[in-house]
Parts: sequence; structure tokens; C-alpha cells
Amino acid sequence: MRTSKPVTVTLGAQQASLESRLKSGGYSSASEVMRAALRALDREDQALDEILRRRVSESLADPRPSVAAEDVFARLRAVHAEGSDT
Repeated sequence: MRTSKPVTVTLGAQQASLESRLKSGGYSSASEVMRAALRALDREDQALDEILRRRVSESLADPRPSVAAEDVFARLRAVHAEGSDT
């Protein structure tokens, strides 16, 4: 029994990339290329999730006191106001 179903995909400009990969012999079908692309996208998503988790953990563990949002924005406005005078 087949565990997947056919899907129609319009690649636009990426069609040339798919065809190039097929001609190179690295892949034997468009399905193989698409599966490899999705695996790469999954790896990228997992890496980004890990980076975000690590940054959130580092932020939560930071012993420095919090800064009120209005203070941060006031500082940013001041920096931008100084930069616009030049």
C-alpha cells in the first residue's frame, strides 16, 4: 500500500535547478529532489529552533536587571535623533 499521494508542484524559476540536479545524475527523479529539499528545510527549521531556544534560555538566565520597554525605546529614539542631525 502506498503511504504517500501524488502532489502537483509549480516550481517557477526553481524548475531549472531541479532539472540541473536531474541531469547531473545526483537524483533519479523529481520526487527525490523534492524529498531532499524538504529534509534540508526540516534540518534548517530544527537548527533555527535550537538557536532560538538557546537564546531564550540565555536571556532568562542573564543576571542583569530587566530594562523597561519605554526606557529602551527612549534610548533608541535618542540614538536615532543624534544620527539624523548629521
